Amino acid sequence: MGRPLFSLLFDGKKFERRGDPVAPLPTFIYRVLIMALIGILLTGLILGVGMAGYHYLADLSWVESFLNASMILSGMGEIDSLPNTAAKIFAATYALFSGLVFAAAIGVLFVPVVHRLYHKFHVAND
Repeated sequence: MGRPLFSLLFDGKKFERRGDPVAPLPTFIYRVLIMALIGILLTGLILGVGMAGYHYLADLSWVESFLNASMILSGMGEIDSLPNTAAKIFAATYALFSGLVFAAAIGVLFVPVVHRLYHKFHVAND
C-alpha cells in the first residue's frame, strides 16, 4: 500500500523521543515549514469550499464569494445578505466548521514549537 503522507514528509526528521537529544536547528526549521505548508493547504481547501458554496448557493460572483468566505474563515462575519434558506444554512454551517478548521490550522503550526519546548524541558531535567 505505500507509506502515509506524514511518514513521507518527515522521513529522517521524525520527532525525537524523551531520551533523545534535541533536534538540530535545520531539522526544527524543516518541521515548522512542513507544518506551515499543511496549515496553508488546509486553510486554502476550506476557503475553496466556502467560495464554491457562496457562488453556487447564494449566486454570488467568485470575487464576492472569496470575500465572504475569507471573512467568515477569519472570524469577521459575512458581507453580503444571503438570498435563500439554503445559502443561509450553508453560511451558518460553514462559519461553525471554518472556526474549528482555523483553530486546527493554528494548532498544526505550533506542534513543532511546543514539542521542541517540552523536549528542552525534559532534556534539562534528565
